[in-house]
Amino acid sequence: MKKWKRAGAILALACILGGCGEKGQSGMKDGSYTAQMAEYSHGWREYVTVTVKNGKIVSTEYNAENASGFIKSWDNIYMNEMKTVTGTYPNEYTRYYAAQLNGQEEAPEIDALAGASSSGGNFRKLSQAVVEQAVKGDSTVVLVE
Repeated sequence: MKKWKRAGAILALACILGGCGEKGQSGMKDGSYTAQMAEYSHGWREYVTVTVKNGKIVSTEYNAENASGFIKSWDNIYMNEMKTVTGTYPNEYTRYYAAQLNGQEEAPEIDALAGASSSGGNFRKLSQAVVEQAVKGDSTVVLVE
């Protein structure tokens, strides 16, 4: 009887420390993860970088860079031209899309923003890929087609 009590106590302690029976965990490992498009489009390559803490995304950066590393949302000339044509611009839509990942335990459905639907489609692909990397705990940059 004494052995059974000891075994039960050890099993209970293992479940408490190991998280037995906890539901709703995404399985994402703490760390930083990046996914980027494999190809440049119109001179820009989009990327998403997330930081995961306690299984949740605590910060998200979504942007694009050119071959020299210049960030798209810093390009004021591009911003003015795009805002006039589409009603939005990179610094606005990248923050809009990134905010949809923050606090998540898995890749959510992404609400598209009018005027940035192409980037929204890329963001969906990138966010799914970056969450998959976080679940694996693989911090290598993943390229997305």
